[in-house]
Amino acid sequence: MQQRQTKILNILSRKKKVTVADCNTNIFPFQRRKKNGLLNREHGYATMKSSDDVRNRLSINYEIKKLIAIKAAEKIQPGETVMIESGSCCALLAEEIVTKKRDVTIITNSVFIATFLRDKPGARIILLGGEFQNEAQVMVGPLVKKCAENFCVGKFFMGTDGFNAKGAMSGDLMRAEAVRDMAESAAEKIILTESKKFSQTGVVPLLPYEKINSVYTDNGANEKSVKNLETHGIKIFTVPVGEI
Repeated sequence: MQQRQTKILNILSRKKKVTVADCNTNIFPFQRRKKNGLLNREHGYATMKSSDDVRNRLSINYEIKKLIAIKAAEKIQPGETVMIESGSCCALLAEEIVTKKRDVTIITNSVFIATFLRDKPGARIILLGGEFQNEAQVMVGPLVKKCAENFCVGKFFMGTDGFNAKGAMSGDLMRAEAVRDMAESAAEKIILTESKKFSQTGVVPLLPYEKINSVYTDNGANEKSVKNLETHGIKIFTVPVGEI
């Protein structure tokens, strides 16, 4: 994905709206993004569709997320079985695994990841059952817990919407519950997230710091936030990125 194609989505994630004229003349044609389902038009302005839409989240800061996914994939060995939840960094991690690792099985509650990888040769995906959240394309609810209990894996990769004094946070209650249920089946819990999430929070707890083993992020995280995680015994792995 080219930088010019994602620039407007990065701007919209910060400013919430820009003029359609700016979309058309300065970055790339509005109609193309509208057709792809990424933008709405409202009284001369372009606005992003719901932040729950996984395609939107995947497009924002794509280059940073891809680097994080590449770094996290180094931790995975051929023949391993891992769990991955529905975050956008996690979707890119799943793609990286299927593309570059041999005989790795991915257990996920993300319908998006399952369809995202459906045409990849050698993709081995186990999709957990549950109640389908259409916009986020993810399975949630009690059935996720029952399905996850049938597995025991070494690593579970997840995203986050932010952090507070006690741990990682989420913006959705049911998705947070699904993550906690899946985490119970894994020895190691690993967060993949952009550094901007260190200055954000969520509305519901995801996992307390004591249950998080490591975080993969970019080098934009402030020193205080990094030291806070390290104080809780969390290992931080960073990728160097410039101004996107």
